[in-house]
Amino acid sequence: MLVDSHCHLDFPDLAADLPALLTAMQASGVIGALCIGVNMADFPRVLALAEAHTHLFASVGLHPEYAPPIDEPDVERLLRLASHAKVIAIGETGLDYHWHKDAPEWQRLRFRAHIQAAVAASKPLVIHSRNAAADTLAILAAEGAARAGGILHCFSEDWAVARQALDMGFYLSFSGIVTFRNAAAVKDVATRAPLERILVETDAPYLAPTPFRGKRNEPAYVRHVAEEIARLRQIPYLELAHATTENFFTLFPATREAMQT
Repeated sequence: MLVDSHCHLDFPDLAADLPALLTAMQASGVIGALCIGVNMADFPRVLALAEAHTHLFASVGLHPEYAPPIDEPDVERLLRLASHAKVIAIGETGLDYHWHKDAPEWQRLRFRAHIQAAVAASKPLVIHSRNAAADTLAILAAEGAARAGGILHCFSEDWAVARQALDMGFYLSFSGIVTFRNAAAVKDVATRAPLERILVETDAPYLAPTPFRGKRNEPAYVRHVAEEIARLRQIPYLELAHATTENFFTLFPATREAMQT
């Protein structure tokens, strides 16, 4: 059994096909998923999915790609929204210097607010970092984010970055990128990271793994991510699947009973 630790089932191209996607998840042995919030306007849709399905859970946050002016949640608001039993994480939050090459201060301020909310709520972070590894790690350390813990989602950095994140107590989540032939650094990290600190995800509808690369991604395809990591580590698929699912339950203990019933 597997858990998709990061997907966007509220996005229109997935929400319109939800019954079929949930059936495909079950057929592939995917017992649950974390549906990720990316902004305040769409958060009610994410929460509604989690409320309607026992094996789906939600996070709340404002993605770093959304530039001001936008509905910007402060720490108090994040805490209020995160108090819902089905909201198990704060994020998607972090830094993205790919789209915002000027490394804007508003991203860093937003990231700090999310970390502060996660620490206060005692709920893990879901962290997005693109072309911003040094600043991401520095802010996590400065804000004491290890007190909340969390996931560096869609991990795409090298072992040096991975080791620093692991040393701070974070989990690394691998997406379909690990199945791409040119993803040598990601494959290396997926091989070397402690088995008890890795997760698998789709980031659906994005980053479909081989053999679906270039097509719409969906939670059922997380199996291909797990199979590739098992191949890289030279361990049985079932061992990898069990370990990553247990890791998810360790990070989010409130999900265990719901996903196993």
